[in-house]
Amino acid sequence: MEISTPGRICLFGEHQDYLGLPVISMAISLRARIAGKKRANREIIIHKPGINETETFSLDDLAYSRPRDYFKSGLKVCKDDGLAFSRGFECELISDIPIQAGTGSSSAIMVSWIHFLSQMADEPVYWDQQNIGSMAYKAEVAEFNEPGGMMDQYSTAIGHLIYLESEPEILIRSLNTNLGTFVLGDSCEPKDTMGILQRCRDARLNIIEKLKKQDTGFDLHSCGDDVDLSYLNEEEKSLFQGTIKNRDLFKQALAELEKDEPDHELVGQLLSEHHTVLKDVLQVSTPKIETMLAAAMKAGALGGKINGSGGGGCMFVYCPENPQAAADAIEEAGGNPYIIKPDEGTRID
Repeated sequence: MEISTPGRICLFGEHQDYLGLPVISMAISLRARIAGKKRANREIIIHKPGINETETFSLDDLAYSRPRDYFKSGLKVCKDDGLAFSRGFECELISDIPIQAGTGSSSAIMVSWIHFLSQMADEPVYWDQQNIGSMAYKAEVAEFNEPGGMMDQYSTAIGHLIYLESEPEILIRSLNTNLGTFVLGDSCEPKDTMGILQRCRDARLNIIEKLKKQDTGFDLHSCGDDVDLSYLNEEEKSLFQGTIKNRDLFKQALAELEKDEPDHELVGQLLSEHHTVLKDVLQVSTPKIETMLAAAMKAGALGGKINGSGGGGCMFVYCPENPQAAADAIEEAGGNPYIIKPDEGTRID
């Protein structure tokens, strides 16, 4: 049995989904794969040749032994949902997706793992992609009370380009626009994903709570320019205004991406405007990321942004024409480039 799942980039709504605001994300043509078979005993063996590691545990002991013990949590949520496993299995995990670089590598692995488990159970189940994404979110985020949203799990499970709304309830729809080619650039800079998410999330959740105390009718989805910010300090005002700026950029981008023939230059421009807020207000970019973006833009890219939580990791640029020139420019700036396109979601290979 072999399962593969794509990574993802976030086009619009970066650092917004955990505030309850919608996002537009795209599955990319870099994938994580899990292949394996059942064993005669109850032992689970997971080979990870990319990092020279093998993880081993028993179905009889699923107590977490490390932070973010994802392979055990995946089994736990599957068992909680009624799946039974009388035999263990041995499998191999390989991935083309940059690791810990903001492209959804851990979620692609978790989605692959949940999909794999659904087929390795004593009575296999055939969950749809959205349900697999939901199970992966439970195992990766909810189980460990982590600060991330649910974009990564649903985007990698469902594939292609999606609109994801998490409030007041989950709403997902596919956007059929064929945008063409992007270039992903890995800065190879390590990043503190959890620390950045907590900093960017918690500060703004506190601001929203203050606004709701002053105005019980306050709604982040629909508020205009008339919000009273007099009781916020200057940093809080900047964070709030940046959040609203990115919310409105998202709305403009969605309207464009819903067209049969979107304006590619406008899409690129909006990506760059989104990045400006992430850089100047949330302060999640780095000098190397900025150098890589500038080099790719000089080589003809239409726009781009940092991807994921930031503080390192990856950026991407939109290059429907001549992506190789942008890839070469990113490499010259010290990054590892990948020419990518939209890709389908988790699948049995």
